Amino acid sequence: MTQTTKNRWADYTILGLSVFLIFCLLFEPFIELPNLVSWLGRWHPLVLHFPIVLLLIAIFLGLTGKPVPRLLLIVAVLSTLITAILGFFLGMDVPIKGDLLFWHQLLGGATALIAALWYGLDAIGLEKAMYTKVLQVVLIGLIAFTGHYGGMVTHGEEFLAFPTEEPDDKIPENPIVYTDIVFRILDDKCVSCHNPNKQKGELVMTSFDKLLEGGEDGPILVAGKPEESEMIKRLHLPMEDEDHMPPEGKNPLQENEIAILEQWIALGASDTIRLNQLPESEPLVSLIKEMMVPDPSEKWAKLPKVADSTLQNLASDYLSVSRVASNTEALNVVIFPPPEYHPKTITDLKRIANNIVALDLSRLPISETEISVIATFANLERLEVDKTPITDSGVEKLASLEQLELLKIYDTKITDKSISTFKKLPNLKSLYLYKTEVSENAVADLKKEKPNLLINDGIDKETQAFFVATDSVINP
Repeated sequence: MTQTTKNRWADYTILGLSVFLIFCLLFEPFIELPNLVSWLGRWHPLVLHFPIVLLLIAIFLGLTGKPVPRLLLIVAVLSTLITAILGFFLGMDVPIKGDLLFWHQLLGGATALIAALWYGLDAIGLEKAMYTKVLQVVLIGLIAFTGHYGGMVTHGEEFLAFPTEEPDDKIPENPIVYTDIVFRILDDKCVSCHNPNKQKGELVMTSFDKLLEGGEDGPILVAGKPEESEMIKRLHLPMEDEDHMPPEGKNPLQENEIAILEQWIALGASDTIRLNQLPESEPLVSLIKEMMVPDPSEKWAKLPKVADSTLQNLASDYLSVSRVASNTEALNVVIFPPPEYHPKTITDLKRIANNIVALDLSRLPISETEISVIATFANLERLEVDKTPITDSGVEKLASLEQLELLKIYDTKITDKSISTFKKLPNLKSLYLYKTEVSENAVADLKKEKPNLLINDGIDKETQAFFVATDSVINP
């Protein structure tokens, strides 16, 4: 070699690490790592990016005919070998390796050994030889494929697949509890470590049968007994406990997700039961329905853009237009009773019709002309038309508001005829009906038809009589 003696430490270190890596790859079935050495393997994901960058810089210099600094090549090759060895240690935690992990480990080892071979050729003055250039090109390919398989091991086989269409993450109207709810939670939080290619604890959670089969310590759930199920026990361990699942550094399950798993197991851990087969009183029903409600920011993400100048042009002393939250296109509109009302105040809102999610028209003398405009606000979620002249025919026009969740229509002249319209509103959750002409029988019929609808129809007569007798009722 053309190096001075003081630099031979690098030669011996790289040679020793290369021999050790080859030994590990060849005799893996016969190796049992001490706990401390196994722990060192967990550093693999943290350090792997460092050698990749150094190697690519060195390869770029070599292929462009520029000299590769000796120190750069030493550090790049040493860190690559150490990263490959740490990867081997980490892989030992997985008793049964799938194809993805096998190829990731094999290609990572090949990358490190070919980098060491390049170092050897460079050390004897062959850094500009054609076969050195070939090794550099091969290294680029190995780095790419090693990273490709590594990404699939940690994030799933479809992680680097070219997207063909927008994935549909929406939960069905009547979901299968295991397929559409439970597996969604497991797939998001657990499957990255428990799949055919990375079977930590010999546990695979990618299918119902494998989930029931359990891992190296046996079944992880006991149908009907969540408190005896190992999966649930580990979810409740303190975060600092090494047996807590998911392990520290991974995205933990939310409280409602853990509750769903507990209730599903308590009900027998079925893979066929649907939501509508469960009684409304069952806690799992409310937990699933809560999960099915989309995050508002996601729900409003597809609303059309509306400029601040448009909102300023519409606003007046009696009309307030504001964004529901910063950086969102969802709008809240409040119109206060002006000295002189004109329907144009409402009809002018057509230009932002698809952006209005909350509208307050309380006390305004609206007519069916304005109500016809309001009926076109396709994304309206909250509507307040209390103390207005709205009638049953006006309410009928509101049947098109499929996103409507809250309707305040108290202190109006509507009658039992409006009940049929309320039944048609699929997302209606809260309805304020007191001081209207709607009868108690009609309200009871509506409650029977929509048991989850919260209906506020005023103080019951006995309670009201008590307050009247004690002179404690404040008239609205």
